[in-house]
Amino acid sequence: MEGGAVFDASGNYRYSLWRSWNQQAARVVFVMLNPSTADATANDATIRRCLGFAHLWGYGSLEVVNLFAFRSSDPQTLRQVADPIGQECDRYILAAVRRAERVIVAWGNGGSWQRRDQTVLALLQHDTSLYCLGQNQSGQPSHPLYLKRTVQVAPYPGYCGAERSSAALG
Repeated sequence: MEGGAVFDASGNYRYSLWRSWNQQAARVVFVMLNPSTADATANDATIRRCLGFAHLWGYGSLEVVNLFAFRSSDPQTLRQVADPIGQECDRYILAAVRRAERVIVAWGNGGSWQRRDQTVLALLQHDTSLYCLGQNQSGQPSHPLYLKRTVQVAPYPGYCGAERSSAALG
């Protein structure tokens, strides 16, 4: 398996992480809350879970981008950082989405802080249809870490691209 990641010069911000195991198969992108400890070669629990889903669904590569690029295993730390988003975050989100066959939004709780979820959804509104693995009690797209393997991918409700994506599900 090949992999890589893009960090800022300080190493405090991770803008993108990818893994590839079959160049001929399509890419799935997960948009999550913030990066934790995974890097160019090491996976954390969330990346391992996303890889499991990507393999199960027949994809050949995975890319992960985040609403907030600041690296922390505790999302509450984002509230203590002057710039939790990072200067290049939106650019990497857009680039990842444009490379993907399917985009899964999966940031769990916390995405609405600083209205970041709405900012990113607006950024993507003309680029792609968005999918999710369900929604949590607050209506945010569920984070993949604790979901069952049998979870179903569905159009992300309330997103303008969802109407287009429901036709694709046939």
